Amino acid sequence: MIAQHLVIRGRVQGVGYRYAMTEVAETLGVTGWVRNRRDGTVEALFAGDDRKVEEMIGLCAAGPTRAKVTEVQRFAAVPPDEPGFRQLPTE
Repeated sequence: MIAQHLVIRGRVQGVGYRYAMTEVAETLGVTGWVRNRRDGTVEALFAGDDRKVEEMIGLCAAGPTRAKVTEVQRFAAVPPDEPGFRQLPTE
């Protein structure tokens, strides 16, 4: 099991990015969260099976159809305490 904290830059707000990530994370059984940030980025935390977390990170780099991702920063993280995957309010 691994956990990764991501900051995604580009045209990632107002394009269904969080909804797409939530749907895929729930399908894969990845835990964590995703949220918009006031600086225009999207921030996420993924935890779970190494292969599934890596798949999520790859999907973050591609983004949904209307997104244009320019950068994905990733950092090692501590898995969340809460089960499931959720969208958090903008921070």
